[in-house]
Parts: sequence; structure tokens; C-alpha cells
Amino acid sequence: MTLQDNVGGLDRVGRALLAVVLTVVAVGALRRGQRKSAVLAAVGALGFGFNATTCFCGLNRALGIDTAED
Repeated sequence: MTLQDNVGGLDRVGRALLAVVLTVVAVGALRRGQRKSAVLAAVGALGFGFNATTCFCGLNRALGIDTAED
């Protein structure tokens, strides 16, 4: 399976910023002892981080959205 780029431009920057914000939220939740919230935020951060670094999003592919040419 090849991953064709379908995330780019401002979409990629936005996903990277969301990954950073969710990482901070995950760490904060973990420090407060809220494990479920921390795990959910961490999973979201990993997903958005993956999208931003690989320029690929499975949901974009399924919906036929391509922002790589922006």
C-alpha cells in the first residue's frame, strides 16, 4: 500500500499545531491523574503528528479530499 500525499499547506501546519497542543493536554491530564483523558489526548496527538509528518490522512483519502497542492 502506498501512501499518496493528501495533506499539505496550512492543513499540515494546523495538524502539527494540534499535535503539540494535544501533547500538552495529555501531559497536563496525566499530572492531574486523569489517565483516560491523557490517553485520549495522546492518541489524538499521535494521529495528528502522523498526518503532519507523512502528509497522509486516511480519512482525507476516504472522503476524496486532497490539500497537498495548496
